Amino acid sequence: MVFIAGIAWGLSGVCGQFLMSRGMNVSQLISMRLLISGTVLTAIAATKYRENLVKVLRSKGALVGILLFAVLGFLMNQYSYLVAIDYTNAGTATVLQYMSPIVVLFFVALKERRIPEINEFLAIFFAVLGTFIIVTHGRLDGLAITPKGLVFGLLSAVTAAFCVVLPAKYVREYGSFPVIGLGMLMGGTISFFTTQAWQYPLVLNQGNLIGLFGIGTILNYSLFFMGIAIIGSVKGSLMAAVEPISSVVFTVILMQDIFYPMDFLGMLLIIVAVLLISLRDLIALRRRLR
Repeated sequence: MVFIAGIAWGLSGVCGQFLMSRGMNVSQLISMRLLISGTVLTAIAATKYRENLVKVLRSKGALVGILLFAVLGFLMNQYSYLVAIDYTNAGTATVLQYMSPIVVLFFVALKERRIPEINEFLAIFFAVLGTFIIVTHGRLDGLAITPKGLVFGLLSAVTAAFCVVLPAKYVREYGSFPVIGLGMLMGGTISFFTTQAWQYPLVLNQGNLIGLFGIGTILNYSLFFMGIAIIGSVKGSLMAAVEPISSVVFTVILMQDIFYPMDFLGMLLIIVAVLLISLRDLIALRRRLR
């Protein structure tokens, strides 16, 4: 399930790139994606996890926390990710966003007031080196991607980390579907009204609906959380590493974008950096279970 979700997540960015290349406004794209996906996931929560959903709706503290998660997490992440795609391509933007576990590592180290361990330093080094190679192709006299693409790509990594850190407390207490569903609904509603998304022309057909809203968000979140429940979060994170790989493959096949050897080297280093953190967590988990 997690493996399929990772592939769907990678395809999601390519679908966004395709629709924006056909003139769809990014604010409209964000609003529709979050509103439709949030409605479906909240409906699932109301059907299968009704008691937890009611508890969330009755807790002002939880609603405020989920609202913060909706804005700083979902809304800002979708915006920065899609803008990064617009300035680069889906494959590059997805790999840059995939650095979010490194950002989480910084959050944890600051919270615990400790210096990162050796393997964590290695992960940070590989992530920074990989980003440097993607951005410069090893040359110091210019950038291989636009500065805005780099800024929004890194911002998407930070906001993706917010998507992990901010709702963690509420997911443990109320479950993933009520929290994620409400977060998407809140983020989509705020985006819809603040950007006046209705003013942009909307062209939807069956293929767009499936590719953008089904494969892009509903399917990957549902499969990811169901898979996590079965195999655990650490193994799930390892299997989700297929996301940047699938995004690059789909970008080449569907959008016919060109990647160079230096791009693949940088992407490989970033993936290795994230896997170092996930493997560390997996080893620590197995030691605790002994």
